[in-house]
Amino acid sequence: MSRRPDPPPTATRLRRFSGGERWAHRATAVLMGVCVLTAALLYLPAFAQLVGRRALVVALHQWSGLALPIPVLAALGSRALRADLTLLNRFGPHDRRWLRAVLRRDKRPESRPAHKYNAGQKLFAAWAAGATLVMLGTGLMMWFAQLIPLGWRTGATFVHDWLALALGIVLAGHIGRAMGDPEARRGMRTGSVAREWAMREHSLWRPEPDPPR
Repeated sequence: MSRRPDPPPTATRLRRFSGGERWAHRATAVLMGVCVLTAALLYLPAFAQLVGRRALVVALHQWSGLALPIPVLAALGSRALRADLTLLNRFGPHDRRWLRAVLRRDKRPESRPAHKYNAGQKLFAAWAAGATLVMLGTGLMMWFAQLIPLGWRTGATFVHDWLALALGIVLAGHIGRAMGDPEARRGMRTGSVAREWAMREHSLWRPEPDPPR
C-alpha cells in the first residue's frame, strides 16, 4: 500500500517548525537511538551475547553520546529555534491548568489550554535537556576513568546506568504519544499542521497561515 502524500501547505495549514528545527530533531533522534540501542547491547545479557565486536559497540555508544548536543547547538543559528526555546522555558497559568487537568484525567480540550507547546512538552524538553547533560558528564567520567578518583567513578557509573534506564522509559512514552497523534508527527515531518488540530490542541497559539507554494 502506497503512503498517502503529505498535504500541501495552504491557508488551512499553519507553519509550526522550520527546516532547521526539523533537522535538529531528526539528528538528535538518530543519535539518541544509537545511544539507546548500543546501551542495550552492552548492558542487557540477552543482547550482549549477540554482539561480536563489543569494542565497536562501545565506540559507537561513546561517540554518539558525545555528539548528542551538537544538532541543537548547530541549529541555534535559527531564529525559529531560539524563539521556540524561549517558549519552552516559560511556564504560565495556563500550563498549571493543563497539568491539573491531566492529574484529574480531564481530556476535554477546553480544560487543557496550551500555547505552541503544552506543559507536558515543556517538562519533557527540560527533563531531556538536563538528563542529556548529566549523561554526557557521567559518561565522560567513565570514559576517562584513569583521570577520575574511584569514588567519583563509582558514583558516575551508578547515576549513568539508572538515568539511562529512566531516559529509555521516558523516551518510550514520548514515542508512544507521538504515535497516537498523526498530525503532530506530520507537523514535525513537513513543518506545518492542520488549523483544526492547532485550534483543538493548542488553543492559545496564534501563528501565521502557511502561504501556498
